[in-house]
Amino acid sequence: MVEKYKYPKIIKIKKFIDTRGYFSEIYSDKILKQNGINENFIQDNLSFSEKKGTLRGMHLQIKSKAQSKLLKVMKGKIFDVCVDLRIRSKTFGTYFNYTLSSNKNEFLYIPKGFAHGFVTLENKTEVIYKVDNLYSPKFERTLIWHDKEINIKWPKNIKLLRISEKDKKGRNLEYFKKIKL
Repeated sequence: MVEKYKYPKIIKIKKFIDTRGYFSEIYSDKILKQNGINENFIQDNLSFSEKKGTLRGMHLQIKSKAQSKLLKVMKGKIFDVCVDLRIRSKTFGTYFNYTLSSNKNEFLYIPKGFAHGFVTLENKTEVIYKVDNLYSPKFERTLIWHDKEINIKWPKNIKLLRISEKDKKGRNLEYFKKIKL
């Protein structure tokens, strides 16, 4: 059995450029396996944010409905954050951040057990992501995006304009110390 990659990881994908423009495979099992990732992605999701400063997250699903994600910015730019909520992990409560844009030919892989969210850095941003488990409201949890213990350093030059009511009611890290993912 292939050991699944344990932390978020940027996966570069090739872009073939000629006088017409370019061609790129935007998904390939082979590329994932070459990077130590052996997931069976079953659903594609598309997120569109009209305005710069839209915050989405910090979301995850737990137990049998946990999800790994494979994310790509198709248009625009985001500041992406993944927080390790695996209680036995040496990096529990630690966040990983990435600036992703449509100009970069890469994916971000996010393993199960990480809360995930992002803030848009440009208007009209589109993000596509694959998941390896279906959405389940019963198993969904939200980590509050401004938890003081985690202390995510969100971009200072971005005024948060739009945050959903669900995301405003996220739980702090203490809650996640007590539940089993």
